[in-house]
Amino acid sequence: MRGIPSLITDIRKKVFTEVARMAYGGGDYTKAEDLPYIIVPGDQPLHRESIFLERAIAGERVRLAMGLGIRPVQTRTLMTEGMDHAAIAEQYYEPPLVNIIPYACHACPTNQYRVTENCQNCLAASCQKVCPKGAISFVNGKSQIDQSKCIKCGKCQKACPYNAIIHMERPCMAACGMDAIGSDEQGRAVINQDRCVSCGQCLVSCPFGAIVDKGQIFQVIQSILKGDKVIAIVAPAFIGQFGKHSTPEKFVTAMKMLGFDRTVEVAIGADMCTIEEAKDFLEKVPAEQSYMATSCCPAWHAMIYKLFPSEAKNISMTLTPMVFTARLMKKEFPGCKVVFVGPCAAKKLEAIRETIRSDVDFVLTFEELQGMFEAKGVDFETIAPSETMNVGSAAGRGFAVSGGVAGAVTELVHKQNPDLEVKTARAEGLRECRKLMALAKSGKYKGYLLEGMACPGGCVAGAGTILSVEQATKIVGKYQQEATTASPLESPYRDRGESLD
Repeated sequence: MRGIPSLITDIRKKVFTEVARMAYGGGDYTKAEDLPYIIVPGDQPLHRESIFLERAIAGERVRLAMGLGIRPVQTRTLMTEGMDHAAIAEQYYEPPLVNIIPYACHACPTNQYRVTENCQNCLAASCQKVCPKGAISFVNGKSQIDQSKCIKCGKCQKACPYNAIIHMERPCMAACGMDAIGSDEQGRAVINQDRCVSCGQCLVSCPFGAIVDKGQIFQVIQSILKGDKVIAIVAPAFIGQFGKHSTPEKFVTAMKMLGFDRTVEVAIGADMCTIEEAKDFLEKVPAEQSYMATSCCPAWHAMIYKLFPSEAKNISMTLTPMVFTARLMKKEFPGCKVVFVGPCAAKKLEAIRETIRSDVDFVLTFEELQGMFEAKGVDFETIAPSETMNVGSAAGRGFAVSGGVAGAVTELVHKQNPDLEVKTARAEGLRECRKLMALAKSGKYKGYLLEGMACPGGCVAGAGTILSVEQATKIVGKYQQEATTASPLESPYRDRGESLD
């Protein structure tokens, strides 16, 4: 549903904006009690059966946007419960990162075949004939499926000449490549956190906006207001996300208006990652390992560790572009705070790892940053441009789209070793990534470089993006062409990666 304006995207934007406005207004978190009434004004509900339910859901969204957990419905709890602990600049996320607000869930049907009004009561009765379990009968001149007998084989749907039978699947479950979503006793969706890798695809697929990830908007602004040197490192997928007037030069101005000390493109970290990953591949494949999996996507990593633990040794040990860029900033500006701004919910999970916490202090998605722009009244059409961020190479910027990582690494290997063939295989979406890894485990990809992207389309399809995948991919391609350098070998930071590792 990315790129399609809806009531859900409006509500998310309002929540992020009001949390940011409260933070910029002095950080009095007790005012959070008023936010549901600002987000859901008036006395009539917009889409639920009750305005009180809408405000209760808005309240939980506010809590999650501030990094807090969902309150139990069985006991009376203030909306600000625990905010004194969470509303500080040094607060990290506490798992789980991705949450389902139970009373916002529609308890959608799970994996059912249903007959629609298109049924013509045809003489062929093909649907009935092909059903192996006799689950289809004719009632009042229409086909009817007995769900207690149906085995979900789909033969009836394929046989119907009028396309009158549809397959209904819960959108969040269909989007989850880890099969981490089930149902509670009331039919509402629940997440098995042992399987979840926080890719956020369920979040952007839920038509009722019941799934929400935690945020750090309030904490970032608190850090800015208390005088920290806060540096924003921005993923290359940012281009175009904030409207046609949000050029890189104007984006730098806008970030200064929010209070950031400086803004740096993570494409420079992608360049360092490319150089180190190419070196890693040449040294280890096939001498030490049969293939190598790319290091960039944290949800892809987590999937391998959870489902293919024996294959985890084949993941490149190279740091991700986010961490390379963050470490570079920490080295150049001792004592600074680093905020990664990107398209990805899973980067929030990566940032709380013990080995990375000291490198990346905060993570914001593009949606959350948009709320900060709204709170400060930033208008990209009228603001003046600043200096550009034109440091990353075209290859580094290409990390934002599927195939970009493997493409950059193989191109670099070819530059350095023209006669060496590098075989690659890639997958987008965790379900396809699982198939790729199953084949790799069976020995099919010996000598290969494997790229996995949890989001179909790559990072431009992350759960925190605003544009449609197609739009974003096209704009990133143009942004690549505007780079002053093509190869990571031309980067001024080409030799810095190893010292930061």
